[in-house]
This record gives sequence, C-alpha cells and structure tokens, in this order.
Amino acid sequence: MNNSKGGIYKSYIKRLMDFILSLIAIIVLSPVFITVAFLVRVKLGSPVLFKQKRPGLNEKTFMMYKFRSMTDERDENGELLPDSVRLTKFGRFLRSTSLDELPELFNILKGDMSIIGPRPLLVQYLPLYNEHQKRRHDVRPGLSGLAQVNGRNAISWEEKFNLDVEYVDSVSFTSDWKIIFLTIKKVFVREGINQEEQATVQYFTRNSEDM
Repeated sequence: MNNSKGGIYKSYIKRLMDFILSLIAIIVLSPVFITVAFLVRVKLGSPVLFKQKRPGLNEKTFMMYKFRSMTDERDENGELLPDSVRLTKFGRFLRSTSLDELPELFNILKGDMSIIGPRPLLVQYLPLYNEHQKRRHDVRPGLSGLAQVNGRNAISWEEKFNLDVEYVDSVSFTSDWKIIFLTIKKVFVREGINQEEQATVQYFTRNSEDM
C-alpha cells in the first residue's frame, strides 16, 4: 500500500493537509475560541480547558485538550456528582455544537491528532481491545471520523470499532474530504451526540473476548 496513491496520501500528504487546515482554522476561529473560553470561565469556572491523556498513533499517549463542559459539583463526601447533574444546559450546548472540541485543533497542529481518524478514547480501554479493535490505532486519532458521521455516540461500541477499522483500511484524500463535509452537516443538524437516555457516552466495559 505504501507504493499506492493511498499510501502516499496516508504517509505524507495527510499530515501536511492536517497542519495547514488546522492552522487556518485556529486563525479564522480565534474570535470563537476567545468567546467560548470567556463563557466557559463565567458559567462553569476554571480551568477553562479539560485535559486528559488519550492513546494516539500506535497507542502512544498524548494530552488531549477540550473546552470543559461540566461543573465540578461534589457531594458531602467530596465525590463528584453524576455527569447528568454536572452537565449544564450550557455544557449540553457546547457538546451538541461540538464547540467543546475546538481546542483539539492544537492537537492536530502538534501532530498528536488528525482532522479525520478514529476518535481518541480513554486509556483504560486499551486492555479491553481485541486484535481487530487495536487496529484503530494504526492511524492518528481524529477530530471526526467514519464512526462520527455514521451515528457518532448513538451507535454501539462494536459498530463504532468496525467503522474505525474500515477507515484505517481505506484512508484516502477523497474519503477524508467526504467525512469532513458530512461532519459539517452533522454538526449543524446535531445528530447522534449521545446514546439515547445517556447524559454522556456510555463507558466501554465489555472485555474484548465478549465482542
């Protein structure tokens, strides 16, 4: 595949495109960054950014950035309240419009992520993957991906992983731009933000042998 057009795109052109587009997006959207950061500080408090380690290319971890969308409300024992309580109306708006994802453009600029690829999931999921599911880490994780334009968080984990691997096997300039345009459409329609009756996405807890 490395000698094919798809291999050249995956190995060289894709990263260059990611760098250029993310830099342009950061510059153009800078007023939006400033506005959202100010509103998050006023409505949700500090820190404005949510930072968490996520596995990237070849399972190498990196620090992913997002705008925070939940409060730090705790019970009398100092334990964080459930997500459904801490996720405010403003937080739901950030997630439904994907504005909370904007800081990931800096991850793309740095080379931790790509514009299109499997979404970076939690580090604790790594031991749960079977060999098929591990292949999602053969490419850089993305701001959006094939699973996001085919149901996002409204589909099952098994469907999501299968779509991730399908993307890994078919990376191309054409497919990436198709996903980019479909992502823009999904953001405006606000489809598949969360699983039905879930405040946030349901955790992946099943062992890979059960998939």
